[in-house]
Amino acid sequence: VVGGKVKKPGKRGRKPAKIDLKAKLERSRQSARECRARKKLRYQYLEELVSSRERAICALREELEMYKQWCMAMDQGKIPSEIKALLTGEEQGKAQQNSTKLAKAGKTEANGSNP
Repeated sequence: VVGGKVKKPGKRGRKPAKIDLKAKLERSRQSARECRARKKLRYQYLEELVSSRERAICALREELEMYKQWCMAMDQGKIPSEIKALLTGEEQGKAQQNSTKLAKAGKTEANGSNP
């Protein structure tokens, strides 16, 4: 109650001017077009995401199948050539690391003896 008058609850401030009905409909249509465009883009993104994940799953399944075959071969006493290559590659890498360490140790000893 303000000044003897009862105020209606609701919006504060100025009331909007009469909006042209045609302009309002056009804005509504434009908003709907934009919404549909956003929805389309969202679905395209999700479809691409799903397809990339499916490709990753297929690649992992192939890798798993390869490992299963390697295990079955090793159970039969055979060492797959891929594993041999990995083992020889690791052995060569270790040999290179050891020779590098020895060379560095020799250089520091030689530098330490010369004052």
